[in-house]
Amino acid sequence: MRIVADENVEKEIVDRLRADGHDVLYIAETSPGIDDGAVLETSLDSGRVLLTADKDFGDLIFRQGLLHAGVVLVRLDGVEAEIRTGLVAATFRSHGDELRAGFAVLTDRALRFRKLIQ
Repeated sequence: MRIVADENVEKEIVDRLRADGHDVLYIAETSPGIDDGAVLETSLDSGRVLLTADKDFGDLIFRQGLLHAGVVLVRLDGVEAEIRTGLVAATFRSHGDELRAGFAVLTDRALRFRKLIQ
């Protein structure tokens, strides 16, 4: 799967996704400091699902109606790093292409998914 990882995503997660065969463009490596709108635009223009820990993307999509190529919002505060990494990897392995169709929130209890029609 093709993914844009926001710069707030831990490098260990990016490394794991790459090791699992995903094509990950990591904002921390390519364009650190760009604003959220530019991150979302990068994701959309390249047809990559956005992986982020920043809740502001919900506002950009739901309130401002900006287009996207799918978003996975990671809400795993307080979860051990190794478990966080495994949960994110499992999400992309298990749900892959369906993540392109909406906005997903990953917590330690569930993956909540809201399909968006654009």
